[in-house]
Amino acid sequence: MAPPLSDALWSWRPAGPARIDRPVGLLRLDGPDSLRFLHGQTSQDLQKAQAGQWLGTCCITPTGRLRAVAEVLVDADGAWLVIGDGEAASVRDALDRVLFPADDVRLGPLLPGLWSEPVGDPAGLPEPTAPGRWETTPEGDGWQLGEAVVRRLPQPPGTDKLPAWLARRPALTPAQAERWRLRLGRPAAPGEIQGDTNPFELGLTPRVSLAKGCYVGQETLAKLATYDGVKQQLRRWSAAAGASAATALAPGASLRSTTGERAGTITSALQLPDDAHWIGLALVRRQALNAADLVVGEGAEAIRLELTRPEAFVPAPVGAGGGGR
Repeated sequence: MAPPLSDALWSWRPAGPARIDRPVGLLRLDGPDSLRFLHGQTSQDLQKAQAGQWLGTCCITPTGRLRAVAEVLVDADGAWLVIGDGEAASVRDALDRVLFPADDVRLGPLLPGLWSEPVGDPAGLPEPTAPGRWETTPEGDGWQLGEAVVRRLPQPPGTDKLPAWLARRPALTPAQAERWRLRLGRPAAPGEIQGDTNPFELGLTPRVSLAKGCYVGQETLAKLATYDGVKQQLRRWSAAAGASAATALAPGASLRSTTGERAGTITSALQLPDDAHWIGLALVRRQALNAADLVVGEGAEAIRLELTRPEAFVPAPVGAGGGGR
């Protein structure tokens, strides 16, 4: 039996050494209460974090909705919040609104940054940092997190450069970088992070602590885990369709099962270079998670979408939602 079409579409990777560059927002918190403050305003357990640690977290609303995906870089004087996918300005505004004079925290301005990470052939890569640890870059303009490098921008003249081992890797084009994001299933704004999704739906479970003390959005997320409350999950989809399918496959398009029931919504879509295939992400309803494929469109214009679970998706805790591929 021939392998599913999706196997070939999702196995793509850069032909040689390459890198991905993506903008991030950098927010500095100084003061002895910085970690306590972030502990109460994001989903990760930060209370006992030590200088030199790097922890992934989610910036969430009081109702458990995702504002942004972020990394916390802890140092002796406070922490840097590296805001990747989501709306960085709204994160800063939300933190500023709940910062009281009694909090010994100084919230800095939102600064531009660049996240660069190697993909493809691993030849020439240095040793990554130890798991969960960050190091200052030799150039002194940022941090190395594993194999990724985060830099502050803009830089003083003559220092705005990547480490040599990253600089010699060509940057992926925007379309290639998007293809890689979709392969992993990394949520991004405005498709997957749009003010109405929670971390469990998007496979961000490792960034959520259900054991730590009270924090913004904890009650909602705890209920989702306790009462089997996750109603949809992120899935990858692929389809054989030409350029004329652009409208049918656009983000926001409704999905249905092969028997006609509502099944979810497309959140991201990308036409591949062969002009004959599309890939993307979708939020799929719980009752349709075990379906091998779904349909978009009607009648003779209907397009079949083959579903798979993204590589980076981590299901919610046991009891927080139904199965899936």
